[in-house]
Amino acid sequence: MSISDTRLWQLISPALPVGGFGYSQGLEQAVEWGLVRDERSASGWIGGILRHGIAATDLPLLKRIHAAWSIGARSTAVALSDRLLAMRETHELRFEDRAMGQALARLMPTLGLEVPEAPLSFAGAFAIATAQCGIAARDAMAGYAWAWAELQVAAAVKLVPLGHSSGQRLLWDLGAGLDAVVAAASGLDEQHIGMSLPGVAIASARHETQYTRLFRS
Repeated sequence: MSISDTRLWQLISPALPVGGFGYSQGLEQAVEWGLVRDERSASGWIGGILRHGIAATDLPLLKRIHAAWSIGARSTAVALSDRLLAMRETHELRFEDRAMGQALARLMPTLGLEVPEAPLSFAGAFAIATAQCGIAARDAMAGYAWAWAELQVAAAVKLVPLGHSSGQRLLWDLGAGLDAVVAAASGLDEQHIGMSLPGVAIASARHETQYTRLFRS
């Protein structure tokens, strides 16, 4: 075990004070519609976004931001982070990304990490932090994907609701597919970065006016 391993564990811990537990990214609306109603449908929803959303946007841009910062191309890193923010399709998703990015950026100097003055997406701040910690890009991508999946499963456990055993089975299955997700994201060429998940975008937009809400997105 190396010090970079422990740094990655800290950055993906649910205890990291970035507020990720407060967002569901449209999952709450999907439960309200009945699209997610049990363990199987939760697996389909979360796994689908992981494979076709996170792997097509967050992870390939995280890899590029990590590489840019590692060679001192700081303006490029910030521009790539801005690109990711521009891909957020609703007000709630953009607000979430900015808020979590700002929270991590505020924390980084207290850990001895440098942070640019420009606002960052969460994946952008995460990439810059992991680059400075000597964490390999592929490990950073896997850690980011795992942390995202863990928060989504935690939201599903509360919202559906699912039992904790169901939640652990979901994480077990999602974890088994992370290598393939990271590999797909690593091999994605520039012209294929981006996603089209209209159901998620509509769920997120509708969540903004959902009558009762536990989550902020």
